[in-house]
Amino acid sequence: MFEVSLILGASLFLAYPIGRYMANIFSGQVHFSDRFFSPLEKLLYRLMGVNPDDNFGWQKYIKHFLVSNAVLLVLAFIGLMLQQHLPLNPDAIGPLSWHLALHTAISFLTNTDQQHYSGQSQLSYWSQSGVLVTLQFISPAMGLAICVAVLRAMRGDKTLGNFYVDLVRGILRLLLPLSIIFALLLTSQGVPSNFDGAISAQTVENAQPQIIPTGPVAALVAIKQLGSNGGGWFGPNSAHPFENPTPLSNALEILLILLLPMAVVFMAGRLLRNSGFTRLTLLSMTILSAICIAGIFYSEQQPNTAFMDLSAQSPNMEGKEVRFGSLTSALWATVTTQTSNGSVNNMHDSLNPIGGLVTRSGMLINAIWGGVGCGLINFIVYIWMTVFLAGLMTGRTPEVFGRKIEKNEILLLAILLILPVLCILGFTAIAVSFPSITANSHSGFHGLSQVFYEYASAYANNGSGFEGLGDNTVWWNLSTSVCLLLGRYLPLLLPLMIAANMAEKRVAPSTLASLHIDNVTFGGTLIAVIVIVNFLSFLPSMVLGPIGEALLSP
Repeated sequence: MFEVSLILGASLFLAYPIGRYMANIFSGQVHFSDRFFSPLEKLLYRLMGVNPDDNFGWQKYIKHFLVSNAVLLVLAFIGLMLQQHLPLNPDAIGPLSWHLALHTAISFLTNTDQQHYSGQSQLSYWSQSGVLVTLQFISPAMGLAICVAVLRAMRGDKTLGNFYVDLVRGILRLLLPLSIIFALLLTSQGVPSNFDGAISAQTVENAQPQIIPTGPVAALVAIKQLGSNGGGWFGPNSAHPFENPTPLSNALEILLILLLPMAVVFMAGRLLRNSGFTRLTLLSMTILSAICIAGIFYSEQQPNTAFMDLSAQSPNMEGKEVRFGSLTSALWATVTTQTSNGSVNNMHDSLNPIGGLVTRSGMLINAIWGGVGCGLINFIVYIWMTVFLAGLMTGRTPEVFGRKIEKNEILLLAILLILPVLCILGFTAIAVSFPSITANSHSGFHGLSQVFYEYASAYANNGSGFEGLGDNTVWWNLSTSVCLLLGRYLPLLLPLMIAANMAEKRVAPSTLASLHIDNVTFGGTLIAVIVIVNFLSFLPSMVLGPIGEALLSP
């Protein structure tokens, strides 16, 4: 517990100055970092043909966001399809199928990194480092740019800045420097950082030599954790000793999962010029996070049901690394699903039923810290919903920062409320209705959980998996790709439209009848709305999945 407390405390401690720094670089004001980065940024703007002084309205901001995503998708797909003809392929890895290449490109573009392949055996160094790591920098920076635009609109700005300026600053001034620092720290712990081919090692049993892949692993691990990406170099992800060799590397990687999502909370208050917003967000997220952590700790301290009849019982260690133990493995499992990170240092399919319920709940809420930028946007959506409901209950006008929430905003919020239910439950129902699709899945309650988790992970842009599925098929690659796209773009763009519409409205003066969001009462109501909305929407699937499995356990 001391180690757990130290990791969480260090994450919060480091998030505060980084959040202040992020607010400064996105404020458009003169900053000390200008002397280091401005010359390189100006060169990039010239190469891109971008006028950094051009301020975008919300329509233009969205247009350039979507066009750049479409271009990146085409380039990534081509790069993956042609990997056998490209350099940095010392192990002579062959081509991917078209549907796997498409799923992989969409997955990494949407900041999900859901993997239906085994990285070390199916992707070349070029695909991993040249294509996927590039997307792991760009996709979180794009989410952060949209978040900054939403915050500008919420404070009343009619123009939202320049998408390309926000994107470049997020990469050059934030993600790249931090990734270099943490990649060096991980390399010091033994994470490989080379371009050598696989190593042939003689085993102790003196049998056939074992082929051990290496490569520039540290660079990918640093940005996969820092940018809420989650895709691993190796199939077992951070359970693999090359991705996560020591207790210190384990602690660093958990810290990186939380660092920027926490920092965004501090950034938001400064950009909005409203410290009460930061207090509300930080306290609400911390309470929800603590509930999830307590729930999974309790679950994984119980013995695995397969060993219930044994006299010597211990915490559930199935699917976990002995060198990390039960508690830090459980901590990783919940923070990676509280955020949209999705990396793992243990197998979620082996969690006790309540542990599995906690991880999927984090993905369904998708706003307990959340992804870089995306998590705060989802949290703001919950704030708007709560303001509307609280206004109905108290007879007060639903407004945020003096701007009313009216019919058009409610219609867009309703889409965001219904969309995950239709997407996740719809595809789950189709998959389980045709046994040939889920032939490799477990039967009964756990089998339904495996299918549900796959689609929830895709829609939440999380990327972790319950596994147990033979998911490298046309059905799984294409159906989850639909969830990836819907779960990425509509939850980003519809809130930007809502915030921009509200920015056009006249600000009403604050009176005693105004609904204030920076108090304990509203915070408690907000938490209740978050829990009720998600549990009512998905309660039947929970009863038919982890709750039913837990009730059947001895």
